[in-house]
Order: sequence, then C-alpha cells, then structure tokens
Amino acid sequence: MAEIEYNATGRRKSSIAQVFMKAGTGNIVINKKPMTQYFPHETMKMIVQQPLHVVAVSGKYDISVRVKGGGYSGQASAIRHGISRALVMANSDFRGKLKKEGLLTRDPRAVERKKYGLKGARARFQFSKR
Repeated sequence: MAEIEYNATGRRKSSIAQVFMKAGTGNIVINKKPMTQYFPHETMKMIVQQPLHVVAVSGKYDISVRVKGGGYSGQASAIRHGISRALVMANSDFRGKLKKEGLLTRDPRAVERKKYGLKGARARFQFSKR
C-alpha cells in the first residue's frame, strides 16, 4: 500500500512554501537542505516547529519543503503556515488547537508600496517654508 502524503501551501509577505508531509521520523528538509543548515538562527527553527509542538506530534512526520521569495523571517512563517495546513489535512482534530494558537490564519501584513512624490510609502521629504 502506498504511503499517504499530505500537501499544503503556506504564504507570508512575499514568501510561498509548498509543504509535503508523510509519516516518518521527524526529518525536516527545506530546499533539499536539512533545516539546521537552511536556517542559521534558533528562532527560525522554533517558528518552523511550532505547529508540531502545539499538537504534540514532533518526530512523527517527515516534512519536505520547497520555499521561494522573501527573506528568512517570511520564509519561516510561510513554512509554519504550510505545516499547520498539512497537519489539519492529516488529522482534522488538530484544527481547534492550531486555530486557537492562530497558526491557520494567513498573516496579511506586507510591505506597503512607495507612493510618487514621497520618499517612501508614507515618509515625506523635509518641508521648509522658505
């Protein structure tokens, strides 16, 4: 019998993560690199593993991720969102816990575009009366 694999997509800022999850030993591979090698900071690793700790299934699933766009912070949050969605596909009982922690909600915050006539999105050039 074939192994069941759960696919989900997570997004944050300009990052998009495709998550492939199947039963296993807890290996997390991001863009064909181990998670410890891909993310240099411990905080990023904690963000990625947060949904697994919330539903207490650390070490029960092998996770493979393809992520592109954005920086490390956005990518880590996109992966977290994708893993949360995949866990709900695997077991619908996890939905309540993950929803309560806010892990199933896509964070809509993104960089505001620069407006013409201004220095940035809202910053203006210095005004002088004379």
